[in-house]
Amino acid sequence: MSDWKCSNCGYVLQDEKPPVECPSCKEKCDFVDATCYIPDCGQTGKDPRIG
Repeated sequence: MSDWKCSNCGYVLQDEKPPVECPSCKEKCDFVDATCYIPDCGQTGKDPRIG
């Protein structure tokens, strides 16, 4: 599972792949993979540089 962040409203969801339409703002948005696989992210697994 990956963390996907909506580039429009900032909504974050966990799924295998990003949706076509954001469940929050109901727009067709670009989703950024906010999942982090480097040790700098600590225990959360989310990249703090993305939000």
